Amino acid sequence: MILIPIYDTILDPFTRAITKKPTGITMLQRIGIGILISIVSMGVAAIVETKRLKVARENRLLNDPDAMIPMKIWWLLPQYLLVGAGDVFTIMGMQELFYDQMPSDLKSIGLALYLSVLGIGSFLSGFIIWIVEKTTGGSGQDGWISDNLNHGHIDYLYYLLAGISAVAFVMFVYSAKSYVYNGERGK
Repeated sequence: MILIPIYDTILDPFTRAITKKPTGITMLQRIGIGILISIVSMGVAAIVETKRLKVARENRLLNDPDAMIPMKIWWLLPQYLLVGAGDVFTIMGMQELFYDQMPSDLKSIGLALYLSVLGIGSFLSGFIIWIVEKTTGGSGQDGWISDNLNHGHIDYLYYLLAGISAVAFVMFVYSAKSYVYNGERGK
């Protein structure tokens, strides 16, 4: 539970100031904000990758997989900052939800479930990449994910991930509306 004190000391006063509530935002609101930020980060990543491909095309570097594209590394900063912020909200909210909302005798099970969600997410991301490789490539053609990054369309993959995250967000909001918190902490 190392992360909860970090959240409580750094972000909780900030959220209390924004919401004007002594408790700040709820655990489910934290998770929802994290999912929204992840949607935005995937959109930003797609835009940056589209720009990178355009620069590669303009400089005639598409057929040279080892070429350095003349773009500053700072183009990556917004998406990485957004991914980090999204993780802070989502992971902190999930960890707090799975720990706080479990009966006291099952707190360790709650943390195990929280870690299981992260593991399942990793398997699903690998499965999505496998599906994208199988459906977009084949018969000697480069798909979205190519050995030569300049021939692929990782930007399409980012847009797809943003869309999947948007659907997940809608499902999350629908489910979260009916959730009833145990005890006083989540209110």
